[in-house]
Amino acid sequence: MKIINSQGIQQIDNATCETQKISSIDLMERAASMVSCEIVSRFLPSQRIIVIAGPGNNGGDALAVARMLIEQGYRRVEIFLFNVTGKLSHDCEEERNRLLEMDGVDFTEITHAFNPPYLGPNDVVVDGMFGSGLNERLKGGFVAVARYINESGSYVISIDIPSGLFCEWNSDVYLRDVVHANLTLAFQLPRLSFFFAENYPVLGEWKLLDIDLDEQKITDTPTNFFVIDERNITPLLHRRLPFTGKRDYGSALVFAGSTGMMGAAVMCARATLKSGAGLCTVHSARRGTDIVQTAVPEAMYEPDRTDHFISDMKVHHNHQAVAAGPGIGTQEATINALQSLLQNCQSPLVLDADALNCIAKRPALLQLIPAKTIITPHVGEFDRLFGEQKSSEDRLKTAIEMSRQYNINIVLKGHYTAVVRPTGRVYFNMTGNPGMATAGAGDVLTGVITAFLAQGYKPEYAALIGVYIHGLAGDMAAEEIGEFGLTAGDIADYVGKAIRKTLNSRKN
Repeated sequence: MKIINSQGIQQIDNATCETQKISSIDLMERAASMVSCEIVSRFLPSQRIIVIAGPGNNGGDALAVARMLIEQGYRRVEIFLFNVTGKLSHDCEEERNRLLEMDGVDFTEITHAFNPPYLGPNDVVVDGMFGSGLNERLKGGFVAVARYINESGSYVISIDIPSGLFCEWNSDVYLRDVVHANLTLAFQLPRLSFFFAENYPVLGEWKLLDIDLDEQKITDTPTNFFVIDERNITPLLHRRLPFTGKRDYGSALVFAGSTGMMGAAVMCARATLKSGAGLCTVHSARRGTDIVQTAVPEAMYEPDRTDHFISDMKVHHNHQAVAAGPGIGTQEATINALQSLLQNCQSPLVLDADALNCIAKRPALLQLIPAKTIITPHVGEFDRLFGEQKSSEDRLKTAIEMSRQYNINIVLKGHYTAVVRPTGRVYFNMTGNPGMATAGAGDVLTGVITAFLAQGYKPEYAALIGVYIHGLAGDMAAEEIGEFGLTAGDIADYVGKAIRKTLNSRKN
């Protein structure tokens, strides 16, 4: 699924009207019908609903929603239209006129001073002041209205996007001056700003409403931002063939673990095997032999020459993928070993966790990372590598720049994990849940991605598939166990089922 900027969305709206031979107000009516249906599904006709409309097409959407709710028996609908400049958009004016043709409508048009209605925690506010067409921050009286709504405790539904929030970048926006929605109802395609953590308090839950926008125009509209979904992943996955053996599915070498952190090696190795790698070898501290051989007997073990940490990362055999980092620590000898790996590794490489922390301690190693390597930092690891970031928006911008500069794939982990390619393309993942915020979940992700690399998938595809399958496995585990009881081992145990589910969706 594409994430398209506000200008592109406007062009798609226009193309829809032209292709389907409808007027812009017909499309507005279609959108309003979807919003009103969503409201009807959530609230009884006795609910008090206050509709706040602006002078543009977002306001027209809100007025149409108000009319449709009244037509469906909602008798406690109060409408406020802001028209302080005396100029409404054509469609907003038409929706106002249609509304005023009804009898007994509680309608107020604000042209000067605004005497706000009482808003309380039992009320519902429909926010239609400004949508995706907004091109400057809210100011003056509109800031006061946004703050009044926010302080009321009412349940807020924003149409398209919360008023005051831009569709893309919001680093210069004061979120206290933006309407804080409990529910954001967007049309057909998500907005880039939906994927940044700092915007969550103003977006609340967000849901896409399909209004049958022109699919060909969506396809033709360029963008660098996408959402990973099942339709993207299923065609990438290959089914296993008869007459194949373990070596047909690749050998993975995992540098992981140290004294006190052998669980990271266990989780990574288990996930590598659960994700289909034919062979997995763990290289770790000598003292970890019994732990890994007992917990993951299917994996081979290559003991380091030291007892408690890794001091040698030479690749002694032919492996189709190599991973380094989970639980290895940041000993000087380990950093030296990692440097040697970066300089000599010929196999596709995944770097995670302490491998990234080692590089942060010796930044010159960034220059040695082989092209197309996949790195999988969480927020803290990313900032240690590339400098402190003020927001997730800034962090993504930096990730795009660093991915291009070093020619690496960056898997920026979070609620919507972003896979950033050197081309500048960014893919946001929608699978996963808060239960996956647990120790070892990142080690499992490293194993999943490494397994797909070992099976011959290109790094950019292995990262996409790995992130999606890892999140789906977490979702399936949480459905059975619950988010609070979820552990990294559970995620690994559900990986096979997640792959099967994704492959089987091809039949549907």
